[in-house]
Amino acid sequence: MTIDHTVRVYKSEENLAHEDQLAYKIAKVATDPVAVNAEATDMIINRVIDNASVAVASLNRGPIVAARAQALAHAPSTGGSGANVFGITEKVSPEWAAWANGVAVRELDYHDTFLSAEYSHPGDNIPPILAVAQHTGASGADLLRGIATGYEIQVDLVKSICLHEHKIDHVAHLGPSAAAGIGTLLGLDVETIFQAVGQGLHTTTATRQSRKGEISTWKAHAPAFAGKMAVEAADRAMRGQTSPVPIYEGEDGVIAWMLDGPDAKYTVPLPAEGEAKRAILDTYTKEHSAEYQAQAWIDLARKLHKEHPEATDPANVESVLIKSSHHTHYVIGSGANDPQKYDPTASRETLDHSIPYIFTVALQDGSWHHVDSYSPERAGRPDTVELWHKVTTAEDAEWTRRYHSLDIAEKAFGGTVVITLKDGTVIEESIALADAHPLGARPFARAQYINKFRTLAAGLVEEAEINRFLAAAENLPNLAAGELDQLNIQAAPGVVDLAAAPKGLF
Repeated sequence: MTIDHTVRVYKSEENLAHEDQLAYKIAKVATDPVAVNAEATDMIINRVIDNASVAVASLNRGPIVAARAQALAHAPSTGGSGANVFGITEKVSPEWAAWANGVAVRELDYHDTFLSAEYSHPGDNIPPILAVAQHTGASGADLLRGIATGYEIQVDLVKSICLHEHKIDHVAHLGPSAAAGIGTLLGLDVETIFQAVGQGLHTTTATRQSRKGEISTWKAHAPAFAGKMAVEAADRAMRGQTSPVPIYEGEDGVIAWMLDGPDAKYTVPLPAEGEAKRAILDTYTKEHSAEYQAQAWIDLARKLHKEHPEATDPANVESVLIKSSHHTHYVIGSGANDPQKYDPTASRETLDHSIPYIFTVALQDGSWHHVDSYSPERAGRPDTVELWHKVTTAEDAEWTRRYHSLDIAEKAFGGTVVITLKDGTVIEESIALADAHPLGARPFARAQYINKFRTLAAGLVEEAEINRFLAAAENLPNLAAGELDQLNIQAAPGVVDLAAAPKGLF
């Protein structure tokens, strides 16, 4: 049974014992030998496939090319055999594989998500845990246990501790969760994982400017950096190095100075001893390459494209009002007060955080593509720009309530759109969940994950390699020690040109 842990700030003279600290309780969860159940195992396999899908589709995008070049400058370290980098055969040191693969997974904003008190992409745990597993010659069963822990801790923190309210980036929950997952993978003791979790948090707190205004390529690097820090934190802790204590509860700690302050109190749910780690089953992936809040709106826009083609022409439209949650309005809507969200020359990273843009393009095209829908030509089309600038958002109290609901049956990430035509006609439609959500119209199952991989890998990976990877992923629980290299993917000849990488310091 899940146990709710109260977390608050303590003065130094109170000497909060290690075992009473949140980082220690996280470490206790990580060391619990409970088995990964069949449902969670099945979903972990799905997410390994999902991560590979979006990583392959990103192989020649600028951030990945740069991160891969950095990684290749760091040969496998002496403590193991090294780890794989997506698309190539060369191995690198595990922290740098975590870096390069983390960027590849995150770049397109196209993998799994969990939204609650905070935002997250729990699949960001997989690159660092897999890199360490490959480097150390771990088995598929070891990897499953590590990933299950990473997801569990990430989701439990996201359910209970809001970061964005204080303009702290969501990867501050990833450093601790990945460190815990690595601890589980390696079978480390509680004290070692406790120190790694503390360092994982301490080194990954940063501001949310990475997701504000003119969004840069750092958006893809941020979770990769957290994963890399988690690997390094585990290494230091294994060597007996300690972390700031108490990292969450200290009077100069994260909660007191970065979050709710010295009078703060949080309730963090963690599995009881012997309770299966099932948090991955609360998470959901993306059918479309866009911020998760946009998923349902793309689905609704596709529907409206078919049913109301007149609404796709700006000459017919007076206004488009999207009524949704606080997050949608203030982070990716007009409530953000970011003029870049209406700028046809804005970066891809900015446009994928602009619901006015995304809804407009999906409404006009009746579809969404991870490359074409963001192209400068598509963004700059005059009729699109005209319609786009008629789209505004507003917070709706009921949709905000449903967004924050702890009842999975009513939790929602959609809203209501009101399209007013110039002839006075009003088109009003609502959607609660993306079609691909577990409770949506067309929930993703193994077949959809495989189709997503095949679709994104087409032309980039040879058919035999696609089939080999999928077979290895589906056989994950049975992969023996040292066989996790099978989870890498080789690009087709000529797809990756290592010589074309930008030059840097390394």
